[in-house]
Amino acid sequence: MKIFGVIGWKNSGKTSLMERLVADITGRGFSVSTVKHVHHTVDLDQPGKDTFRHRAAGAREVVLASADRFALMVEHRGPEPELPAILARLAPVDLVLVEGYKRDAHPKLEVWRSETGQPLIQAADPLVRAVATDASLSLPVPVLDLNDTRAVADFILREAGLAV
Repeated sequence: MKIFGVIGWKNSGKTSLMERLVADITGRGFSVSTVKHVHHTVDLDQPGKDTFRHRAAGAREVVLASADRFALMVEHRGPEPELPAILARLAPVDLVLVEGYKRDAHPKLEVWRSETGQPLIQAADPLVRAVATDASLSLPVPVLDLNDTRAVADFILREAGLAV
């Protein structure tokens, strides 16, 4: 599996770009999975529901399954799992797009907008291979038009060795 990250500060447009990239890349026939890092507590369960009760009783993993999808909830009851451990659990696909995990060691595209008021991450991270932005920037890495999804997807596919 090829891994490529999309990083940036809050409200820079990462999730919107991820959504467009998944649609574009899967539309080309590639299989894509995503990993999204969050800084807040995530819970798909509600107190009193069966799966919540299973976890509360001590189950390490609980699968919530239906005809349309399933969700695997893992109680790690310790430090946050590292990205390689999460990636190891995924079924094989052509490309995994990772939103967040900006400090991890995988190739990344930075989404940057001046409105966030934050500095570029690219300057301090040699794994940032390009910056997607709606601003005019001069950088030592390619600067891509944030609104040109196809061009950004082309870049990621080339970098990941999946370009045809």
